[in-house]
Amino acid sequence: MLGEEHSLANDFPELKQTIAQLLATDMDFLAQNKKYTAMDKEIRKLELAGGPIVDEAMQQLKLDRAEMKDKLYRRLLQAQR
Repeated sequence: MLGEEHSLANDFPELKQTIAQLLATDMDFLAQNKKYTAMDKEIRKLELAGGPIVDEAMQQLKLDRAEMKDKLYRRLLQAQR
């Protein structure tokens, strides 16, 4: 769906406590989350503006976002152990 937010807290509500804990204690996780959030915001902005970007570039942005989300998700799972 166009313009849909893909924040970690939105996509993984069951991990909200772990997300908050890592954001408060892990500076690398915090930095990576900021990059992820900025990328997600940029994608939403482009989608809502009618995509003033070539399709291949948009798909690459979405792929990069998915890869970053996977890395952050794995870190969340490790932190729960």
